[in-house]
Amino acid sequence: MSRPEMIFEGVTAHTGSYYAASANPSPERPPLKGDVEVDILVVGAGYSGLSTALHLAEKGHKVAIIEAARVGWGASGRNGGQIVNGLNASLQTIKKRYGADTANFVAGLVQEGGEIIRERVKTYDIQCDLKDGNVFTAYTGAHMRELEERLKLWQGYGINNQEMLDKEQLRKHVNSDVYAGGVIDHSGGHMHPLNLALGEAAAFEKLRGVIYEQTPAVHVDTEAAKPIVKTPDGSITCSTLVLCGNAYLGHVVPTLTARVMPVSTQVMATEPLGEARAAELIPTDVCVEDVRYILDYFRLSADKRMLFGGGTVYGGTDPHDIRAKLLPNMNKVFPQLKGVKIDYAWSGNFALSFSRVPQMGRIGNNTYFAHGYSGHGVTGSHTFGRILSEAIHGDRSRFDVFEKVPWYPFPGGRMFRVPYSAAGSWWYALRDKLGV
Repeated sequence: MSRPEMIFEGVTAHTGSYYAASANPSPERPPLKGDVEVDILVVGAGYSGLSTALHLAEKGHKVAIIEAARVGWGASGRNGGQIVNGLNASLQTIKKRYGADTANFVAGLVQEGGEIIRERVKTYDIQCDLKDGNVFTAYTGAHMRELEERLKLWQGYGINNQEMLDKEQLRKHVNSDVYAGGVIDHSGGHMHPLNLALGEAAAFEKLRGVIYEQTPAVHVDTEAAKPIVKTPDGSITCSTLVLCGNAYLGHVVPTLTARVMPVSTQVMATEPLGEARAAELIPTDVCVEDVRYILDYFRLSADKRMLFGGGTVYGGTDPHDIRAKLLPNMNKVFPQLKGVKIDYAWSGNFALSFSRVPQMGRIGNNTYFAHGYSGHGVTGSHTFGRILSEAIHGDRSRFDVFEKVPWYPFPGGRMFRVPYSAAGSWWYALRDKLGV
């Protein structure tokens, strides 16, 4: 059997990120050898897979996870570490496309992911530098109007954790001259994303869950009475299969390949800035992202580095020089950081859906999947993991709502989805520059 193309291309060590360099101790788990049978198998040890598996283990189910590389190897261990409430698609967009009932349903769970993360950290004593506060910044008057409309919309759904900030009020949180104002979401926050994943994996194992690392799925049979997943050195037969490979599932499950597109985003970490200098930049230690289509996002690490990210590459390839790509943006926001040493720079993929709404569903009767968080996966994946666990445990009420939400293919199919999306991002970036 020929092995399908895998996006990680055989690289199974953690990327050279600040997160990997500052990760909590974690065991190297052996790969699967031979043929085994389990009750529930989860493919992927990122947030979606870990959330699903941990919820199921708490309900008493016997669950195993296979991971192609290491726990948190993909987006879950590389992202900006920001707890941002909501989906990529706005509640207004969801209401317009799918109706008021779906919008009301989504509004009821947009803060759930952050609540799950905080509950996990508290219950299992996960050391991941969790802090509160998320600020959205605006460059233009048009951006401020957009934020005001969003604030009123969320308040209309009973979500009252946010408040507008004018230019001077914003400076108390983000000491930069480039912004016109913003919004603070007190229920948002930030943390060390890889340590969160490692902590959730340890919690799962304490509940007798099993994780096989260095074990990619090379073939998946969803048509059998019991799904079968073949790996390089064995196979797993299960009663229920959950696919959580997201941007790194590759072409192993062709049914899902066309549904999402891998997109890379980049992050860099400065040298430690010291308490005083860091407090001058972000006085309240919140995390920040702007509201442009291709946005910047940044925050301080526990040891007071500036973690600055942004940019996208459609198709999931890495830029030639990440530092050169991100430095001008960071220096624009914080000119006082010009000349600072950059200790780490890395890239990673997230899965983009055409509608910017995450997808959840089934293949046949016994195979479930969730993917396509479109850059909002930290919270969305934790929520979707809980909903998947509810469905597998017997309560399909929330799962059925998302399963019925229609998904749309990328125009031009797999061949043209990258240039189409790149052209679209260029247009929206131009609108941001023009302030319209």
